[in-house]
Amino acid sequence: MAQTAAEFQPLDYTRYDFKNPETYKVRTAQGLSREIVEQISRLKSEPQWMLDYRLRAYEEFVNRPMPDWGPDLSDIDFDGYTYYANPLAEGETKRKWEDLPADIKNTFERLGIPKAEREFFGGVGAQYDSGTVYHKIREDLAKKGVVFTDTDTAVREYPDLVRKYFGTVVPFNDNKFSALNSAVWSGGSFVYVPPGVDAGIPLQAYFRINARNVGQFERTLIIADRGAKVHYIEGCTAPVYSTDSLHAAVVEVVAEPYAKVRYTTVQNWSKNVYNLVTKRAVAQEAALVEWVDGNMGSKVTMKYPSVYLKGRGARADILSVAFASQGQVIDSGAKAVHLAPDTSSKIVSKSIAIRGGQTSYRGLLRVARGASGVKAAVRCDALLPDDDSRSDTYPYNEIHEQDATITHEAVVGKIGEEQIFYLMSRGLSESDAIHLILMGFLAEFAKELPMDYALELNRLIQLEMTGAVG
Repeated sequence: MAQTAAEFQPLDYTRYDFKNPETYKVRTAQGLSREIVEQISRLKSEPQWMLDYRLRAYEEFVNRPMPDWGPDLSDIDFDGYTYYANPLAEGETKRKWEDLPADIKNTFERLGIPKAEREFFGGVGAQYDSGTVYHKIREDLAKKGVVFTDTDTAVREYPDLVRKYFGTVVPFNDNKFSALNSAVWSGGSFVYVPPGVDAGIPLQAYFRINARNVGQFERTLIIADRGAKVHYIEGCTAPVYSTDSLHAAVVEVVAEPYAKVRYTTVQNWSKNVYNLVTKRAVAQEAALVEWVDGNMGSKVTMKYPSVYLKGRGARADILSVAFASQGQVIDSGAKAVHLAPDTSSKIVSKSIAIRGGQTSYRGLLRVARGASGVKAAVRCDALLPDDDSRSDTYPYNEIHEQDATITHEAVVGKIGEEQIFYLMSRGLSESDAIHLILMGFLAEFAKELPMDYALELNRLIQLEMTGAVG
């Protein structure tokens, strides 16, 4: 009754695998150089400090070697990508949906963005390749002082805030791909929630790659001031091409004392996308940062949402999920770095690898000297429904205080024949039984998602299981 790789049907990606003609008002030449970096900054009419930052990052990127650990990245040709392609003129972000060009509007309507805006969210941003084409926030949130705009606009309209926080959580020299992002970044979201304000309704951004061989390098900066609360949600897709695309984002989150930030990601890139992302948060005194991170697409993903707990009593809660099928390597996980006393963290990693897919948990738990009274727990659960897939766990614990309470649990399992038999005895087909078991395995993740995203997760898993036979 055990499933083999050949018995699982490929995922139906038709909802996302459509593309528009590549008509761009602004597009740089293919390849990366100092001149391209200067051109991007010039197109955006940026202040000198941002150009200087980009150029320092470019030099770091050129001189820094590729990572010598993790998935194979040797096929990436950095000169084969276009680093800036905007369907609108720079600064032409639309505030009314009807003002968008028809092809772009149809793209996001097919992906459900207007419906999401009307029914669920307090603000919506949409990025198409390098350009933020649409951004809007509800008037009631704006009246509270909540800022939700694209990062390019924020550089112009909120320069003091941007300069104060930009690059302080993820510096340009953190890693090869943070340097690349810092050199060529475009778009992304900027969120600022004033002291004591609860944004209440989630803010959403959606990132879409349309063109062949175009890289997307959004830069997101979220600041929750003292006692503020905000929930930010992002989704990502791309059409399927025979050649690769590159997505290398940087996300910086700042939770000031007593603030609460939840960051939910559901990424379903096509299987020709390298998804190489740096996401990091800083939590000050009694702040709470929650990452809910789902990865169900891409050719290769390397992503490890992190929280640096800098203030006494700060908390981190990270839920990371990976679903890898044929031709996919998803190397994901989490990091919790305890730098202050009485801090706590919980990391839960869930992964499913089928049809020869590969998943890995790669995590760090660090308790610094002086960070007394720390409580931390890590749990890694992996499910392998067939004999052709692989799951690995690479935990790293670095504990420098004797009174820390640390737990770590890792379990790798297969779907039991008894489970399938029991469900089939209750009238389910074998394929439906397997689907039900997988969704039960992911229930901890699914229940944290907005309804539309939870339904989409269920649909994707069900499609992957369609046609499975004993």
